[in-house]
Amino acid sequence: MRAEQGTNGAKPPLRVLLANPRGFCAGVERAIQTVERALAQHGAPVYVRHEIVHNARVCDTLRKKGAIFIEDLSEVPAGSVVIFSAHGVPRRVEEEAAAAHHAVIDATCPLVSKVHGTARRYVAEGRAVILIGHLGHVEVEGTLGQVDAPLHVVGSVEEVAELDLPPDCAVAYVTQTTLSVTDTQGIIAAIRERFPDTVGPETRDICYATQNRQQAVREIAGDVDLFLVVGARNSSNSNRLVEIAADEGVTAHLVPEVRDFDPNWLQDVASVGITAGASAPEVIVDELLAALSELRVLDVTSRDGVRENITFKLPREIDGRERARRVAV
Repeated sequence: MRAEQGTNGAKPPLRVLLANPRGFCAGVERAIQTVERALAQHGAPVYVRHEIVHNARVCDTLRKKGAIFIEDLSEVPAGSVVIFSAHGVPRRVEEEAAAAHHAVIDATCPLVSKVHGTARRYVAEGRAVILIGHLGHVEVEGTLGQVDAPLHVVGSVEEVAELDLPPDCAVAYVTQTTLSVTDTQGIIAAIRERFPDTVGPETRDICYATQNRQQAVREIAGDVDLFLVVGARNSSNSNRLVEIAADEGVTAHLVPEVRDFDPNWLQDVASVGITAGASAPEVIVDELLAALSELRVLDVTSRDGVRENITFKLPREIDGRERARRVAV
């Protein structure tokens, strides 16, 4: 990268505001530790269905340690150690694992499991359940497959209007955990307006970490000329952070790796906000700061934010209580 030159030949200054909180959430840390513990306990290889979290750097690191990432259990030898990713899986996948006599470790984020349980409870109450989320996202596919009734997936206010349900239908909703809080509030309002008999958890299904990172972006966006979000292209929560910064009126870019950073973005920019999605490792933020320091003289401030002290217990199969179980379905 070529450093910009000031009028006196020196690198010009750049004010950097680091959002807090940023980066790994408790569910991501739990998922990564699950794979590492499984490798230590069982040895390589262990098979992970889908990316354990949506970040290539994380998955590459685990791959080097002996994790093999697969999309279909047909790729796994019978009787292997299989880990379900933090996003959750449909019941049919659990059944496939049982049929192949795999030793299963379920790393589904507890907050995702909570959504599954809430949806099942609403179905038991006789309500039509609307799942607010992005059809095709692995978490949504897992939720659809964990409930013994059809769920109606909507991702926008317009899709609420298209639902094939009568206005007097008893309705409930649950949400994907990684959505934009603001967008979700609008969809919930549309559901309540169309279906008077509606119950749901407002935006409480949206992960605490997702909400905290979104709020941190909003608090900084008005003070910077550019926002950089470290996160993978297939990371829903990272993409929402880019959208939120843009909605606040600041140019924003997703930065999966430092090589994806374009120095031209800094043209006419005096201040930059930086955050990281919930599945993005802090080391990439450090590398981005190092790249920026080659171009500018940095004045870095870490903004105060919500202090997250939430932790989740590891799956019982690897926290010392029992070995990976043969799934009984």
